[in-house]
Amino acid sequence: MAAIVNVHEAKTHFSKLLDRAHAGEEITIPKAGKPYARLVKIADAPPFKRQPGGWPELAPLVDDAMDSAMTEADIDAWEQKIRDM
Repeated sequence: MAAIVNVHEAKTHFSKLLDRAHAGEEITIPKAGKPYARLVKIADAPPFKRQPGGWPELAPLVDDAMDSAMTEADIDAWEQKIRDM
């Protein structure tokens, strides 16, 4: 179902129009008598699942030293590697 709503009404009832669009209704907003904008529901995004190794560029920077306490020198060296990338 589609609806046409003028700019004044759209400004006045924007929250209600958003709810209608989210429910699946397509709402066209004309300006100077010509279609200017459309409110429609955005498709639901698929759930995001994190996967290990999602940032492979960092893999060379992460080594066994990351599993233990780092000294100031270790931290400085690691930060320098990042700056050099």
